[in-house]
Amino acid sequence: MSDPTYTVYSYFRSSCSARLRMVLNLKGIEYDLKTINLLKGDQLTSEHKALNPTATVPLLIRTAGDGSVFKVGQSVAAIEYLEETHPQGHHILPPVSNPEARAATRALAGIIACDLQPVTNLKIMKRIKAMGGNAEQWNREIMTELLEAYESAAKDWAGEYSVGDDITLADVCLLPAVWNAQRYGVDLDAFPIITRVSEKLGKHPAVIKAHWQNQPDTPEELRAK
Repeated sequence: MSDPTYTVYSYFRSSCSARLRMVLNLKGIEYDLKTINLLKGDQLTSEHKALNPTATVPLLIRTAGDGSVFKVGQSVAAIEYLEETHPQGHHILPPVSNPEARAATRALAGIIACDLQPVTNLKIMKRIKAMGGNAEQWNREIMTELLEAYESAAKDWAGEYSVGDDITLADVCLLPAVWNAQRYGVDLDAFPIITRVSEKLGKHPAVIKAHWQNQPDTPEELRAK
């Protein structure tokens, strides 16, 4: 029976998509990329909703050798699924023998994935603008507040990366949030751990491949030079 194949529905600037791309790259898993333009509303089509009812990206689809299909549409769930089904190669969580480090990793990831990203994404920005608010200022304030929380929580755990000396779930959640914070003008100098970790992450080949500037749907004027 042939090995399973993977398809990822992604948008170049989606931070959640970037998380999943990074983990697939770190684990050396080949995948086909299908692009969804969030600005044009591709995620709202009946075709995409039939695949992913939340009308979001990313969406991971695994097709087994027997033709059976499995779909998961939440980035962290997809990442942990890959961790469980592809235990070889890079591990995105600390070892089971260190439950405290695993919990700290998940807690740091949650600051980004549960507290920061859901209230600063495109859907929320559109609603704030519709109510006459300043969505960019909203994002800057929330990003600053929650990156400060991440910085404080990481102090007891950081090594080369957020938790120890290996790239974990916390890091793949953090870095796309940092990219967004840079985009909205957040002063990252106030966060030395985040800055140091992000700079090191940015040099890793798996991360470079996953960077929003290097995606097939990245507009030409925004591509890495």
